[in-house]
Amino acid sequence: MTEASCGTVRVVSLAPEVEGAENAIEFLKEKGITVAMGHTDATYEEAKRGIELGITLATHTFNGMRGFEHREPGAVGACLTDDRVYCEIICDGIHLSKATVDLIIRAKGREKVVLVSDAMMAAGLSDGEYTLGGQRVFVKGGRAALADGTIAGSTLTLDRAVSYLVKELGLPLKDAVRMASLNPARACGLAGKKGSIEVGKDADMVIFDDNLDIKTVIVGGEVFNFRS
Repeated sequence: MTEASCGTVRVVSLAPEVEGAENAIEFLKEKGITVAMGHTDATYEEAKRGIELGITLATHTFNGMRGFEHREPGAVGACLTDDRVYCEIICDGIHLSKATVDLIIRAKGREKVVLVSDAMMAAGLSDGEYTLGGQRVFVKGGRAALADGTIAGSTLTLDRAVSYLVKELGLPLKDAVRMASLNPARACGLAGKKGSIEVGKDADMVIFDDNLDIKTVIVGGEVFNFRS
């Protein structure tokens, strides 16, 4: 897969407790690929072992992970308390409660949190029926779920994630923006070109108004204006 991608694979998420995971982590790190921990039932000790081998990112923190328990904190406990690990969060008000988002930010600090969307094909579209990995997904009120009610991805976009942190948690705008730009760039090893406005970096920028509605996007120096 790494050969077929011609070097474009930047992140691989895996469960550190499964057979072969340790060899995979070492192989991926040798290739310069960021290794994330996700969709895992790892115990605290198994998760820490993965981090020692080179895991530096937690996929969708709390979601798809063994639950935190006071005597067995699991992967969540390992990721929240290890400074080597960046923690992704899905800030749509559905995947995580406001208090949980606040807890992650307090535990990791504002330089180690990464905003992600986990968006599926319904992102930006109206409620209705969609598919995800061959499964029927029903979107109602922006919440994407399988027929049994299990959450199936999200309809979130990152501008809304930034807005959630600012408007719902009262986070300073600069911190919320950092979590959607510089932090993920650093987590993926791309901070030399992405994530901040500096001489020599790619001219990728988002311009929004006081309500945090996007007005202009600049990609590689090319300008795209949005109509309200």
